[in-house]
This record gives sequence, structure tokens and C-alpha cells, in this order.
Amino acid sequence: MEDWDTKYQENSQQSKNLSKQAPAVMQKFSELHAAVDQDGAVSRKNKELIALGIAIADRCENCIMAHTKAAINLGVSLEEITETIEVAVLMGGGPSVAFGGKVLNIAESLLAKK
Repeated sequence: MEDWDTKYQENSQQSKNLSKQAPAVMQKFSELHAAVDQDGAVSRKNKELIALGIAIADRCENCIMAHTKAAINLGVSLEEITETIEVAVLMGGGPSVAFGGKVLNIAESLLAKK
């Protein structure tokens, strides 16, 4: 079993390093994230599920870790995550099955710690 906490911390450190090296770009990315990451016609919770589905279909492991954690923090259930994986599999095919399994592993690990 992978240690998702360690991988998440490594990813976080890599992002911090990128912010130090490319502050202007990362500042704009942070501003974009803040502008999108708000309740609107679509709730923050649903936006995280959308982002998670895209991350699965795009096979971005770092994005998967970040969006799974954010979704869990917003109160998303394992059932909602599972249905998001199902949509990602529909759109992304076989590779989304493999990465969807990673999401379930991460989500189960995070939910067990709550």
C-alpha cells in the first residue's frame, strides 16, 4: 500500500518550490484557483468532484491526491467519490479504472483518519 500522506507532502513541497522559482505564474494560478473555488451555481463540493473526475481522466496523480483530499475535507462521501470515478471511467476508459483505484485507496485512507 502506498503512503499517500508522504506523497501528498512531497507534492506540496514541490509546489512550494515551484512557487519560489516562478512566483508570478504561481501567484496568478493561486488567484485563479481562489476565484473558482467558491460556492456559486455549482457548489465547492461539486466543483471538487468535477476536478477529481478530470484528474482521473487526465491521469494526474498529484491532482488526484489534492482533489481527493479537498473533496473529503468538504464532506464528500465515499459513494460520491465512487460515482465520480464511474463518470471518469466512462470518459477516460481503462486508464481511468487504474487511477480510479488510486482515488479509492486515498479516500479510504483519509476517511479512516477522520
